[in-house]
Amino acid sequence: MSPRRPVTIAGLHLESALAQTRGATAQTPLLVAGMDEVGRGAMAGPAVVGAVAVRVPTDEAPPPVRDSKALTDRRRRSLVPEVLDWAAAVGIGEASPAEIDEHGLSTALALAGRRAWSVLCRNAGAEPVALILDGRDDWLTRGTGREVVDEVPGPVPPVPQMVVKAEDQAATVAGASITAKVYRDDLMIALHEEFPAYGWAGNKGYGSAEHRAAIEQDGAVVHHRRSWALPVRRVEEPALFAWGEDTGPDDGREGAWP
Repeated sequence: MSPRRPVTIAGLHLESALAQTRGATAQTPLLVAGMDEVGRGAMAGPAVVGAVAVRVPTDEAPPPVRDSKALTDRRRRSLVPEVLDWAAAVGIGEASPAEIDEHGLSTALALAGRRAWSVLCRNAGAEPVALILDGRDDWLTRGTGREVVDEVPGPVPPVPQMVVKAEDQAATVAGASITAKVYRDDLMIALHEEFPAYGWAGNKGYGSAEHRAAIEQDGAVVHHRRSWALPVRRVEEPALFAWGEDTGPDDGREGAWP
């Protein structure tokens, strides 16, 4: 049996380092935020971005957060109240399937991110001095469709510090990942009540076999991303001639083989 991979719990080392470079001290802590997205690859439902801010340096240890994808649904949900109690502020933003179809995924993620940032700053009562974003691609401040993104009201986020697998290193990013995931899951569960055939309570809008089969059977609905390569709805072709069908006046040859 191979040894079990050690569990990585995100800390505040990245946040503390960024705050220190901007002049934070024990007497004057500064707000630093982390951001992450969920729902990028789903066939249905919105793209959702979460943002979490904390004042650093701090003596308060973060909750035992890590990448939301590495946690069970039960564990994610149990951590949300801890994240909300620990963070200075939390913000969530979303971009609808229609916005994804109209503007493309990168611009839609930026829209959701700007909305999350606006809510975060309003809840914090101030703008964080630095932001950590998961991955290599800065879809928040350097993506396409800036004229659309800049219409979102509220403060403009700073150019983020990009960190690969940031949710395993930065507690703010892990907290953002968890809160955004639970928010989106709950949204898809609610939509399942309206459209139960697609199985969204289970697949959360992703391309499961059940979901694909339902689209083939019933077609797509308003919550589907129609610009995605969705399965094609099956259409039953009517038979050209049905046995026993009345095709016209009786000529005395009914039932006779030509």
